[in-house]
Amino acid sequence: MLSSTFKNIAVEGISVALPTQKVAVDTFIDSFGDEVVSGFKSMTGVESISRAKPEQTASDLGYEAALNLLNKTNCKTDDIGILIFVTQKPDFRVPSTAFLLHKRLGLSEDCICFDINLACSGFVYGLQTAFSMLDNSKSKKALLITADTSMRTLSPVDRSMIMLFGDSGSATLVEKKTCPQSTRFAFKTDGKRFKSIVTPAGAYRAKKIPNKTVMWEDGIERSYYDTQMKGMDVFGFSISDVPKLMKSFMEEFEVTSEDFDFFTLHQANKYILKQISRKVKIPMEKIPISLDRYGNNSSNSIPLVICDHLVNAQNKTFRLFMSGFGAGLSWACGDIHLNSDKIFPIIRTDNYFKG
Repeated sequence: MLSSTFKNIAVEGISVALPTQKVAVDTFIDSFGDEVVSGFKSMTGVESISRAKPEQTASDLGYEAALNLLNKTNCKTDDIGILIFVTQKPDFRVPSTAFLLHKRLGLSEDCICFDINLACSGFVYGLQTAFSMLDNSKSKKALLITADTSMRTLSPVDRSMIMLFGDSGSATLVEKKTCPQSTRFAFKTDGKRFKSIVTPAGAYRAKKIPNKTVMWEDGIERSYYDTQMKGMDVFGFSISDVPKLMKSFMEEFEVTSEDFDFFTLHQANKYILKQISRKVKIPMEKIPISLDRYGNNSSNSIPLVICDHLVNAQNKTFRLFMSGFGAGLSWACGDIHLNSDKIFPIIRTDNYFKG
């Protein structure tokens, strides 16, 4: 595994924005039947998801989370020297959507600004990137925004995915400051399995494929512009490779599950979380769950579960183990300390950019 350690850099705020529309999984009974929906709920634990309005993009949700974060922390925009936007649903092919966010937030010209194309591992990857860039620049503050509107590339008849993924955005403020604790990260990648989660068309390798639906081997109609997931491959990866990295991380840094208040893990599905709990020997009460009400929120799963579960604590510093895993295939771990007064209540919004 590739690991890194940072000192005197800390997370100084986390905010999450959801669209106002809530969709109960039971509403899909008319499409898929009671047996399919009941089985899905039993396996995944998902009861409802949030859906963005047609006009809302991922960056709209990320922007609202960032605006709320800046207001709550009284952070001056001129102090932000790094802006990182993690998404797989950008506003444009060119330029990076981070530049639109830079404009909308009114950030300084003295600011590094770019997108990262990652999904479920994206928060941990993005956080390490923010820490690393702060550690090697004169900037004092970095803003990490993650957001996705996953439904935009899902087939409406894909019973394996359409009920699972929710839409949301998050913003995290990272700052140089004197602090006694170190922050550690670890990463692994397996590009050989890139087809495990893929949207084949829509970019430049398959430009001429017609946008029409065809029947796939799993009996689901999709176009090549829809995201496809090899469920069993991703399931095997999640309950095998991910626990191995988590255990390697804890061995290298000489920590155990008892050293952490909570394990804030990517909210893939309930059964996967239970298997990780069993294999890494983590009590389930240390694994907070938000997927029952929000579903799988891609790169936003970890900040969403933090803001959902830890927001009401009174002046407490949590030690959190984080792990994100998914498309790439990519998987990552992190060990951070976060004070409860830096965790802000989830907001809901239908706002979108009209410029």
